[in-house]
Amino acid sequence: MQLNTTLFTKRALIAGLLAGSGILAASSFAMTAGGPEGKIGCEARHAQHVHAKWEERHAEHLSELKAKLDLKPEQEAAWSAFASASQPGMRSTARDRQAMLEELDQLNTPQRLDRTLAQADARRARLAGRAEVIKAFYAQLTAEQQGVFDAESIPNRRRDHGRPRFES
Repeated sequence: MQLNTTLFTKRALIAGLLAGSGILAASSFAMTAGGPEGKIGCEARHAQHVHAKWEERHAEHLSELKAKLDLKPEQEAAWSAFASASQPGMRSTARDRQAMLEELDQLNTPQRLDRTLAQADARRARLAGRAEVIKAFYAQLTAEQQGVFDAESIPNRRRDHGRPRFES
């Protein structure tokens, strides 16, 4: 049963990657007549603005959560680790994506698939690291605090599009 699930997962991933690379290739042809440089600069500024707004909202959420948890001094170190782990880095910019596309253009299909799988493994490793820090913080909480944390970390489907608040 495990073999069939693994095989299905790999096939689904490969199909998704192939479809995604086709979309990315098509989008590279859809650039404006002004050239990619102006568009990339505008997209990069927009991405920075969006990221700054996200950081602001995220800091507010963390501050509210910390106040609701009413942490004890001995829980502060675990809180700091949790707060740091819940801060994902900035997403790639348009220029980063363009460089990645140019690099992928130089690879054959098996190499592109291997590259994409390696990137997925790296993302999973980062998520697993964050999960361990969150679990360690959760273990430091009292039962009452765990209840507050559980209630506060339920995704707000309208705001978060189904993503957990402190794990994206």
